[in-house]
Amino acid sequence: MKIKEEISLKPYNTFNISANARYYTELESTENIYEFIHEKKFQNIPQLILGGGSNILLTGNFDGIVLKNQLMGVRLIQETPEHYFIKASAGENWHRFVLYCIENNYAGLENLSLIPGCVGASPMQNIGAYGVEVKDLIHEVETIHLGSGQTQVFDNPSCKFDYRSSVFKTSYKNQFIITSVIFKLNKKPNYTITYGSIEEELDKMGIKELSIRAISDAVCRIRKSKLPNPSEIGNAGSFFKNPVVPIKIAEELKEHYPDIPIYTVNPTNCKLAAGWLIEKCGWKGKTIKNCGVHTKQALVLVNYGNASGKDILELANRIIASVKDTFHVELEKEVNII
Repeated sequence: MKIKEEISLKPYNTFNISANARYYTELESTENIYEFIHEKKFQNIPQLILGGGSNILLTGNFDGIVLKNQLMGVRLIQETPEHYFIKASAGENWHRFVLYCIENNYAGLENLSLIPGCVGASPMQNIGAYGVEVKDLIHEVETIHLGSGQTQVFDNPSCKFDYRSSVFKTSYKNQFIITSVIFKLNKKPNYTITYGSIEEELDKMGIKELSIRAISDAVCRIRKSKLPNPSEIGNAGSFFKNPVVPIKIAEELKEHYPDIPIYTVNPTNCKLAAGWLIEKCGWKGKTIKNCGVHTKQALVLVNYGNASGKDILELANRIIASVKDTFHVELEKEVNII
């Protein structure tokens, strides 16, 4: 395990923010993790576990140690008449892992194609898109406690999955490093195509017979048409969560704004489209300093050049205040602020 000092984190965050880490190391094996845990020098300084860097906003230099998760490997560990159990190491690229599953006819993850980041972030964020959430496909999460060095396996209920959240983002934040995730995938596909414009895209593609590959291709086409490529424009995908509100509030908003998109979550709550709220407040396409709101998707904040993390955070806070003032709805950041 090599420890580097004063390392630029610009290559390691998709917002392309210039910030330095006091210390930096890459964890390529569980042995590296145990080696780090036994290094007394780093026990009492801040630690940042970094995967693909696609869901963070660096607001300054990090005066601690960045642990870059580089654990690799994917394998089938169990098979039943209905399911495949696939173990993927946390450092694996998420989209490449999804494509691997499609190649092998392991069904379930196809709607989550082209989401940036690594496998280890998937349970932490409870990633989701186009009617599918990863919590419904995760069997277990394998971890090592950064304090004690003990291994701990979290079954699905122990992860306490919530909307774009889990126990790893809340009560156990920064306490465990995720080493691998075991996914329970289907032998018989259960197609989800009614969310968003998947059906319309499949029609455009001339698909007559559904397959997990066709759905993945449709999702990739939709995402590429709406979302900026981080290698071209710095961004972290959706910056805000879609707010969940009581049905009564949603109905009141519907009276004033008949075209507001509302999605039923359960008998008492509805989900609102954050992008629609932001666009209605006039933010879509707006630029301030070197950052702004993307022209095609108001949920996405972008770094057009040399914006600082503080510039982007200030823009986000202005948007939150604007939406609250207009709709009396509080937006919550999905991106982790560092």
